[in-house]
Amino acid sequence: MVERTSSLTGLTPVPGLVALPPATRISLRSSDVAALGIAGVGAINTAVVSGVTAALHLGPDEWLVIAPEAQGAALMAGAAARFASAVDVSHRSVGIEVSGPHVIEMLAAFVALDLAEAAFPCGMATRTLFGKAEIILWRIAVRTFRIEVWRSFAPYVWQCLEESGREFT
Repeated sequence: MVERTSSLTGLTPVPGLVALPPATRISLRSSDVAALGIAGVGAINTAVVSGVTAALHLGPDEWLVIAPEAQGAALMAGAAARFASAVDVSHRSVGIEVSGPHVIEMLAAFVALDLAEAAFPCGMATRTLFGKAEIILWRIAVRTFRIEVWRSFAPYVWQCLEESGREFT
């Protein structure tokens, strides 16, 4: 197995921004992820969390499953045996956690979505644009979001967040 390195290595640490550790990411095409032991099928644009595994329901038959890197081989083997389309996309993306009292303002500088809790509640996950980069935005808690972004765009997203957060530090 090739050791993953983050495309965020060496960037300035910023309060409220965390480069998440490498994770297993599996793109599934299915109407249900229960075969992977993930309980409940969420509506489109929601996340279902079961233990340390999350399944983001991004389309009618599209899921992004995220789990700790150590579970990758077993999770992929189970997915490949049960689904017609299961692709390991772990090396493609980087996770960034954004949190803090001004997280909405920081994200709103680059995301054209209504991020008020009533419009984008906890557990919601969707594809969107962040400036000029496509991301998956997942609201984990009231003031905490997870961004999944292709590794080549990760430094751009990080630096944009760093810039938008400057006025609050």
